[in-house]
Amino acid sequence: MALVESREAIPVTEPVEQPPVDLKAPELYINRELSHLQFNIRVLEQALDESHPLLERLMFLLIFSSNLDEFFEIRVAEMMHQLKYGREAAGPDALHPQTVISRILEICNTHVERQYKILNETIFPALEKHNIHFLRRRLWSDEQTAWIKNYFEEKVLPVVSPIGLDPSHPFPRLINKSLNFIVELDGKDAFGRESGMAIIPAPRSLPRLIRLPDNLCDGGDNLIFLSSIIHEFAEDLFPGMKVEGCYQFRITRNADLSFDSEEVEDLARTLRGGLHSRKYGDAVRLEVDQRTPENLINFLLHEFNLDETHTFRVDGPVNLTRMMAVRDLVDHKHLRWKPFTPGINNKLKLKQGNIFDALRVKDYLLHHPFQTFAPVVDLLRQAAKDPQVIAIKQTLYRTGVNSDIVNALVEAARSGKEVTVVIELRARFDEESNLHLASRLQEAGALVVYGVVDCKTHAKMMLVVRREGTRLVRYVHLGTGNYHSGTARLYTDYSYLTSDADVGEDVHKIFQQLTGMGKILRLKKLYNAPFTLHSKMLELISREAKLGKKGHIVIKVNGMTEPQLIRGLYKASQAGVKIELIVRGMCRLRPGLPGISENITVRSIVGRFLEHTRVYYFGNGGDPEVFCSSADWMERNMLNRVETGFPLYGKFADRIKKDLDLYLADNSHSWELHSDGSYTLNQPAEDEETISAQSLLLSDFAS
Repeated sequence: MALVESREAIPVTEPVEQPPVDLKAPELYINRELSHLQFNIRVLEQALDESHPLLERLMFLLIFSSNLDEFFEIRVAEMMHQLKYGREAAGPDALHPQTVISRILEICNTHVERQYKILNETIFPALEKHNIHFLRRRLWSDEQTAWIKNYFEEKVLPVVSPIGLDPSHPFPRLINKSLNFIVELDGKDAFGRESGMAIIPAPRSLPRLIRLPDNLCDGGDNLIFLSSIIHEFAEDLFPGMKVEGCYQFRITRNADLSFDSEEVEDLARTLRGGLHSRKYGDAVRLEVDQRTPENLINFLLHEFNLDETHTFRVDGPVNLTRMMAVRDLVDHKHLRWKPFTPGINNKLKLKQGNIFDALRVKDYLLHHPFQTFAPVVDLLRQAAKDPQVIAIKQTLYRTGVNSDIVNALVEAARSGKEVTVVIELRARFDEESNLHLASRLQEAGALVVYGVVDCKTHAKMMLVVRREGTRLVRYVHLGTGNYHSGTARLYTDYSYLTSDADVGEDVHKIFQQLTGMGKILRLKKLYNAPFTLHSKMLELISREAKLGKKGHIVIKVNGMTEPQLIRGLYKASQAGVKIELIVRGMCRLRPGLPGISENITVRSIVGRFLEHTRVYYFGNGGDPEVFCSSADWMERNMLNRVETGFPLYGKFADRIKKDLDLYLADNSHSWELHSDGSYTLNQPAEDEETISAQSLLLSDFAS
């Protein structure tokens, strides 16, 4: 009997189409301020990295304090200002500012406690082994005490002004981040007053660290804190009264400068008026000696209109940043980074010829600090002296009043050349320096322009116009960093030097927009914010998305927060594009989210040099497009600042990609971002070679 196979009919169902993911959903974004705080924590972690020299580990610990100061002065202050005036503004993550502040205070308290524990239990003992001593009062010998008392009487007493608190002496206005002491007193003063309390502001003119004479010590470097001296001799400031307690504290204030752009008639005058008020903005943080009695802490909180959550009780000096002076007080070269000489291209050495001759032949790309910044300065110096140069145009964001760059501009202006300088007065915490800089250049005869009121000029551009025969030739420098020779040895940045006619014309047009008025001018090669750079990046991301798994994007910036760009990257990831982000600081994008960003990785490099380059790489199906820029992928840079992005081709594009690959291979100083916003340090496997991008670049170029 034949067997008949019986099959039941299986109903065919159409696949259910999943609803598209809302790429604006708050859970897809990390809070900007909390991400910024994570970068500061990564800096603190360097204090525990034994691959760094000991004094450099101390510097990282102190930089953490400096970074945290600015974080509270600007970021926390802004959110507190929003709450005070009912102007709360949540970002793409939808977290309320009060929630963010609460999380910040909780995280900061934890890590500030860690910071002092690292200082007291790791760094100080390690320094002791190298004969560097920070002497506590109980360790002073009689001879040392006598010398310190003499120092107090000669250097401190004449300039300190203790303030007894009573109805005619109310609580003083204390300067932002100044060292102060609150003192409990017993007894009556010469006028019969008995307030029981006083404030001692430590003079800002006095050093916070004092080196004891070697002949008073048993060897090594012996340092004492100014705070220890004031503690020891506080009673001498209140004759006839008894000091029951003396406790140091420091207040951090809102230091942001804000004004209504529609009411500004003279930007320089407005800023001059605002600089003084920065010292006395609303209080945002109170740091106190952990031994301070609660009643005194509560008194200070009341005076500064703060609550308990804004209090940081610390086990050591409250003004750690001032400890950076230790670098000048001790001489232990073996405990510092090994000095290096930046590499230089022989054809750009002035002693071998005219820099304009070199730039007429070919372009140059320099990677600082591994390669010297000198050719950029030399270009300007030679332009100042060259009789064939008729005009120089320059943007300045952060530089020194007496820098080589400024000196060359002054010389050029005095020699009769047409010198135009666009100075961004509102470069945060450099406003006063830039005001002095503007005055010096104006006195020399330069035309000084302050840019655009509502858009900070952050572009890094230099344009030299030279008469050669019957034509005018433009020479250009474009960079990712500031015109500051000092930071050029500390920050990683790219410099592009060229005589390309199209680039020169584009830079000329951008200067026209900055100094004059008119419609947007079409550029041939460059892209500029706030006009074309943002839209161009969105266009290139979209093009990679169309390539799917053949697409490739690598972005290296200091911050990644602009929502439209992040959504573009999410869409590209969903299409299968491989996206590798190197973001030093804050990053709102969450990598590794299934169905959204599983093709995106984010890493942060923290090492000897501050990573500062901005580089954009788009694979373009094997014909890559590469850009360097002054702009991070943040709202302010793309939409509210004057920025430039410039393309690089051929060997320069190949070199940029090689550098990016090196950073992506770093497994010793790179941190991986996870989708929950946390970071972990990448470390080599047992059988894997240790790779440090900065160290390898240093060995490749410098000596």
